[in-house]
Amino acid sequence: MATTVLVVEDEKEIRELLRRYMERAGYAVVSTGSGAEAIRLLGDRGVDIAVLDLGLPDVDGSEVLREARERGGTPVVVLTARDAVEDRIRGLRLGADDYVTKPFSPTEVVLRVQAVLSRARHESGWSDSAATSYGHGRLLIDEDRHEAQMDGTKVELTPTEWGLLTALASVPGRVYSRYELVNRVRGYEFSGYERTIDSHVKNLRHKLGPAGAQVVETVMGVGYRLGLRRDT
Repeated sequence: MATTVLVVEDEKEIRELLRRYMERAGYAVVSTGSGAEAIRLLGDRGVDIAVLDLGLPDVDGSEVLREARERGGTPVVVLTARDAVEDRIRGLRLGADDYVTKPFSPTEVVLRVQAVLSRARHESGWSDSAATSYGHGRLLIDEDRHEAQMDGTKVELTPTEWGLLTALASVPGRVYSRYELVNRVRGYEFSGYERTIDSHVKNLRHKLGPAGAQVVETVMGVGYRLGLRRDT
């Protein structure tokens, strides 16, 4: 069954252009220019990833993004015409997995969609294995099942947050710069990457609970490290 991409863009020409390129790449596409309709389509649970313009006429795109996060964590690539870094990372702070700034190449959008889907599906085809334990069992990471638990509670992570956690956990205590993390997680550098990584770390810490800042520690002027030791 083909992967389904939801394209949410109020400009018809752009919407149809993205549809054509996505279909050429082998994806099934549903599209709409309405935020309200996008929320309904997300509720149908047939959407694997959304390409979302934040500037919608009826419902603010950030509300659609929140719905995507709440309804099963559907990955989202945000489209924005805004040039300021603050505006671009706003969507990422709300949980988007990537962004593309207008004007854009439709080929670039397809590549971003492919990259996000790849990160989201690391668990496909993996065999069962025991979870790796950190901090005397406080944090459990099962990469085969693509699952994490903190203090006995399952942690629902976006693909980017999962990538950050597993990168830090690969060598506990090692300090990773923001540049290293963005390349480990996304595979490329982009404008504003340092502040974007900070935003994703903030979201990850929040999901890890009250001890989040001790699990993902800040090393001032350098980057981040996992603050828990791997259990033997």
